[in-house]
Amino acid sequence: MTKFWTVSAESAMEQLGTCATGLTTLEAHRRLSKGRVKNEQDFQILTLFFNQFKSPLVLLLLFAAALSFYLQDHLDAIVITIIVVISGALGFWQEWGAHDAVKRMLAIVQTKAFVYRDGKLTEITCDKVVVGDLIQLTAGATIPGDCLIVESKDLFVDEAALTGETFPAEKHVGVSDEDAPLSQRDNTLFQGTHVISGIAKAIVARVGSDTEFGKVSKHLKRKAPETDFEHGVRMFGYLLVELTFVLVISIFAINVFLHKPVLESFMFSLALAVGLTPQLLPAIISVNLAGGALRMAKAKVIVKRLASIESFGSMNVLCSDKTGTITEGVVELEAAVDIDAQPSDRVMLWAYLNSSMESGFVNPIDESIRRQPVSGAENYTKVDEVPYDFIRKRLSVSVSNGQGETTLISKGALKNITQICTKFDSKSGEISPETARSKIDDLMRMYSEKGCRVLGLAYKEMSDARNIQVSDESDMTFAGFLIFSDPPKANIQNTIQDLNNLGIKLKIITGDNPLVAEAIAKKVGIESPRLMDAEQLKHLSMAALASQVNAVDVFAGVEPNQKERIIFALKNAGNVVGYVGDGINDAPALHAADVGISVNNAVDVAKEAAQLVMLEHNLDVLVQGVKEGRTTFANTLKYIFMATSANFGNMFSMAGASLFLPFLPLLPKQVLLTNLLTDLPEMAIVTDSVDAELVEAPGKWDMKFIRRFMLVFGTISSVFDYLTFATLIFIFHSAAPQFRTAWFTESVISACSIVLIVRTRKPFFLSQPSKLLALANIGVVVTTLVIPYTPLSEVLQLVPLPPQLLGALAVIVVLYALTAEIGKKIFYAHYKSN
Repeated sequence: MTKFWTVSAESAMEQLGTCATGLTTLEAHRRLSKGRVKNEQDFQILTLFFNQFKSPLVLLLLFAAALSFYLQDHLDAIVITIIVVISGALGFWQEWGAHDAVKRMLAIVQTKAFVYRDGKLTEITCDKVVVGDLIQLTAGATIPGDCLIVESKDLFVDEAALTGETFPAEKHVGVSDEDAPLSQRDNTLFQGTHVISGIAKAIVARVGSDTEFGKVSKHLKRKAPETDFEHGVRMFGYLLVELTFVLVISIFAINVFLHKPVLESFMFSLALAVGLTPQLLPAIISVNLAGGALRMAKAKVIVKRLASIESFGSMNVLCSDKTGTITEGVVELEAAVDIDAQPSDRVMLWAYLNSSMESGFVNPIDESIRRQPVSGAENYTKVDEVPYDFIRKRLSVSVSNGQGETTLISKGALKNITQICTKFDSKSGEISPETARSKIDDLMRMYSEKGCRVLGLAYKEMSDARNIQVSDESDMTFAGFLIFSDPPKANIQNTIQDLNNLGIKLKIITGDNPLVAEAIAKKVGIESPRLMDAEQLKHLSMAALASQVNAVDVFAGVEPNQKERIIFALKNAGNVVGYVGDGINDAPALHAADVGISVNNAVDVAKEAAQLVMLEHNLDVLVQGVKEGRTTFANTLKYIFMATSANFGNMFSMAGASLFLPFLPLLPKQVLLTNLLTDLPEMAIVTDSVDAELVEAPGKWDMKFIRRFMLVFGTISSVFDYLTFATLIFIFHSAAPQFRTAWFTESVISACSIVLIVRTRKPFFLSQPSKLLALANIGVVVTTLVIPYTPLSEVLQLVPLPPQLLGALAVIVVLYALTAEIGKKIFYAHYKSN
């Protein structure tokens, strides 16, 4: 349908081939199989494969190989092409495996929609919704397509993502003008928006790229903000490319000036460039992050955006509500009492009717009330309701007893209930508002100090069984209190201590009043909690809040819009902030946090806003996830360190040697083979173990540190490279084939040794590498030593080395490893002191 908002719901159903009971399962499958255009393109295998060769340097190298083939140097051209293709295939294989694994993992936390199929309400993933589906919506639901409203009750929708409107839009059944702008189509719901409050049924008229959101997405490819980690990786890549460009142009020009073969010099320069540039950096980072995400999934934390792992590892403040994370999350109704604190069957009955007949979002409070045994409820039927929302903080239901009497029952936050009451029931009869409010305050304080949550209940007799409005919530009679308990988790004190040991400060952000919040904080081991309430927050500027926020343990009585402000203040105070949220009003704070964390049973809008999703509502899961996140970040940095030590040093030395040697120190194909072999152990980094001290403290990308590391360890590598050159020229008087073979052998083996040294800050013999990393190193060393004795030696122009030369190379590699080990100790000691 092109302009579905201009027709009635009945007409839309007819045109879309559906009815009031929804589509049949068979018809829905048929429509889905016809092909739904998705907002994001499916991952293309060929695109990923060719992306491995999109680097201008690699393309130039392949062009040079083709030119070499044209000039009759067939063997060299074929060998170079094969090595480049193998390197690209390795990157493709790693990245494709990572993508596939992450895709399977993300399927666990897909958002769902409730649709009518075969007349029954069924839960399906949003990508299975088709045109003509009849969907049911409640507070927190994400809208899976552009829809026309069929039924609604007090429906408010957040359309800020699409229209830019700050306040929720009220929606209802009706017909809109043909030329009505999006913000004025009151009968229409748009994909990508979400329900704030109320309930509705709607028919799906458009899906995928046909929706308003899909049209915007096609013209504006929205990209998530760059994290510190992504920025750091990009700047590191730029640094190496800049160095490479200057070095390679200079080397090529000087070699030509020294009358060396132009094509060979050109290919040597390009091969050197490939060795210097972090060609496999994207693949290795993808694999490492994906591997970390899979380990985190085993720890029951699903990563929705891989780059957020670094922010997760850097997190030093974690903000969380108390329900379900700090407490058991299983709310129990302790008592239903009147204003005199006496048990009341009438308060219990009305609370049960209110909770059992509401049709809004599922919540633990209503579930706990529905579990209670109540007599007399069967005599009542529901007339109408005004759903709960976060502004009124009340839920009202009108019920009829079948005898012509209709009662409006409201349940909600105590303050918001007493605001609408003008009368107060007591066993001694009606009491004055002043006396009643004093008693209510005293009882509220008493129950709150015990850590109990208190709701109020009010009622009003209605003149008739009509539909009710918010305006009916007035002139009501206060009936009594509902007292709930949610005890702290058994091991929460140990969990909070574990977070502290990881350098993470827990801050509780709760809507409960300060007395309840303080009582719970003390129960979980925060001995003298420092509190800030909503009133204090209102009167603080952002600068003043940022100066005080680090000292606060508990934010109590917090309004939904204040959560985001607290997060920004913590970030402005220099923290990397995580936020755990699962409710509708948590979405802004989840977006604002460096790491937004939700749970799998959260409302859709919270789950979509989060970067990480916990499969269990338990901070223990998060503790293990933080450890895995820091392990992944540490392993990613290891590759950076390896690329900036032996690899960079070797290539830099090779460039320098080409200036004074009468021949090229390595042939282009030998340079590429060196690069390929030294990359293989680095691909096993994802499986490596990490020193405990790197897991115990938040880590952060530090470009200044990386530059210092490159300078120190690159220099050490170059010193021993030139020692190797001197040994080959002045002691063994090596000719070109022997020189190249010896230098190839020393380069690869020294790179393997440095992998074991820079992977840990401890002495290398005190930190055991993973089995795969150790085996990869051994395999590469053996391969390097064996190649000159195989038929490949003729193709690669490598020759067997005499035992004396192999012994000299072994001594140089050992001295290099010892010097690097000593240099590492001095470097980290100096770095710590600064």
